[in-house]
Amino acid sequence: MPTYVYETIPIDSTEKPTRFEIKQRMLDDPLEKHPDTGQPVRRVIAGGISIASKNASSAGASSCCSSGSCCN
Repeated sequence: MPTYVYETIPIDSTEKPTRFEIKQRMLDDPLEKHPDTGQPVRRVIAGGISIASKNASSAGASSCCSSGSCCN
């Protein structure tokens, strides 16, 4: 089961959002409220794992690899 990151949506502009993680099935709807406090929440889009290939095309490679300075 994947772990999703959520953050609270502050009602007051001086309040900071609080982040938390929760395990959910991919088919589950995103949470709308914090399970403990009932505050409104939104899902945070977090980066995943990226695997770069030595033979990556220059269109998908980073600028250093397309220039050849970091690829062998």
